[in-house]
Amino acid sequence: MGPLERATAAAAARFGTAPAQARALHGGDLSEVLLLTWADGSRVVAKLGPLVAREARMLSVMRDAGAPAPEVLGCDGDVLFLEALSETQATRGAWQALGAGLRRLHAFRGAGYGWAESYAFGTVTIPNAPCPDWPSFWAERRLVPTAEGLPGDIATRVDRLAGRLPELLPRHPRPALLHGDLWTGNALFGPGDAAHFIDPACYFGHAEVDLAMLHLFGQPGRGFSEGYGATEPGIEARRPIYQLWPALVHMRLFGAGYRGLVERCLNAARS
Repeated sequence: MGPLERATAAAAARFGTAPAQARALHGGDLSEVLLLTWADGSRVVAKLGPLVAREARMLSVMRDAGAPAPEVLGCDGDVLFLEALSETQATRGAWQALGAGLRRLHAFRGAGYGWAESYAFGTVTIPNAPCPDWPSFWAERRLVPTAEGLPGDIATRVDRLAGRLPELLPRHPRPALLHGDLWTGNALFGPGDAAHFIDPACYFGHAEVDLAMLHLFGQPGRGFSEGYGATEPGIEARRPIYQLWPALVHMRLFGAGYRGLVERCLNAARS
């Protein structure tokens, strides 16, 4: 049974009737996302994948933190049902709302660094077991394991940088709730200057991780900084260290075309 048939059957079982229409939505490279519409005009988003139950738990925690995220309507096996949100072009007010929402997310504090469950981007496992300090977490749960299997010169440079992290990163920053994969494509803007976070990969860590990712494949729009507020001194120096991890993930998933990005991050981190 294909994704459309699985989503339709699961929707009929959960909501009582089968949707009248289904169409694909943009869902990145690693998942199937469908918009289901019923005869009465009601709509639901269905997302299919092996880890959607973990995503559902992440979204629920984000909403508990007061951050804007779609409501979880149910999860049946590998099908997650989410509130369907209207989408429009981003305005300055919407970017400001996104910044304010991210500040609320980051204000939600964890007991330590990590998450109760591991996660994955496709074939790249994301270990989330706790570490006693932040430089250890970034080295042992992010940089070093993600560099495994990449060309030897890249892995060597990553290992060298990992050894220097106690000098480069704060030892015990406040464990903020992170979106974990916050590029501009995972922000959804709607009418009335609304903004929502989608497709999280949550864990607790240094808030600058999300900010670094948001600057990797583009730039946040005007208004974002006003909504988010002040950042910590030294953020620019730490940014390439945090951007290195998603660059390594992309090289693992999509190949040597991302080697230049990895090398730019390493060069900027002077490793």
